[in-house]
Amino acid sequence: MNYPLVVAPAKPHRVLLLLDVQTFLLSPHPSAPGRTSPPLIIHVRNTGDPGDPDAPHTPGWNLMFPPLLHEVILDKRKNNAFAGTHLADIIPPTPSSAALGRGNEVLLIRGAHATFDRIEVLHGGGVTPAERIEDEIEAELEEAGVHLLDMKDLPGIFVDR
Repeated sequence: MNYPLVVAPAKPHRVLLLLDVQTFLLSPHPSAPGRTSPPLIIHVRNTGDPGDPDAPHTPGWNLMFPPLLHEVILDKRKNNAFAGTHLADIIPPTPSSAALGRGNEVLLIRGAHATFDRIEVLHGGGVTPAERIEDEIEAELEEAGVHLLDMKDLPGIFVDR
């Protein structure tokens, strides 16, 4: 099947990059030993409060790509996919700190994550902008030993590995 060429905007503001999500790579294949079943695909959906753009059962809450019948959908209410969900029953939690503690090298692409503005309940109220929260998280992870890379570093990160 041929798909039309789509020209991306000159400077996209947001990007969802899906790599190698192809039938051959994700389906059972007799020539691939050990790959007898497709991978488990888990969709983690943020669930906002009433009035939020991602409040349950609103257009903004819907998943961009409809899951197949065998795929798992988990709804999260916090900025941690393991908090308040059954994700840990499906896969073991492996936060960066645990991976670092086991001696693994952890790479994170700077800016490849997002959050919402945070309403501060304590310390006089106010709102902490999402961009500041993202910067703080990156700084904490880098201090803990995570290697933060820029998007321009992507083509070379697996060379000589």
